[in-house]
Amino acid sequence: MINRLLVTLVLTAAAAAPAFSEQRFVIERDIPGASKMTTEQLRDASRKSNEVLQSLGPQIQWLQSYVAGDKIYCVYSAPSEALIREHAAKSGFPANRITPVAAVIDPSTGR
Repeated sequence: MINRLLVTLVLTAAAAAPAFSEQRFVIERDIPGASKMTTEQLRDASRKSNEVLQSLGPQIQWLQSYVAGDKIYCVYSAPSEALIREHAAKSGFPANRITPVAAVIDPSTGR
């Protein structure tokens, strides 16, 4: 009885929630020498990205990035690929490949 009540409450709350659904994307940026960028260069790039993100509003969020070789891989939350492309254009950073995330797994997935 309590389980049915909880399920009903959860479904009711979900139906009343805003329609916005979080979509994550992986952005591959080709930046020759990326792994040789100094701490200051990375900080400045981060600041520029944050400025543009602030101007675009809360629908787009930069979650984290990985610098590897001649690439920077970024994970973003956004409602569309178009908004990611707008961020890239305004910030001056390339977005060579944008891929929607289909699933997220980690070591606990296999348990």
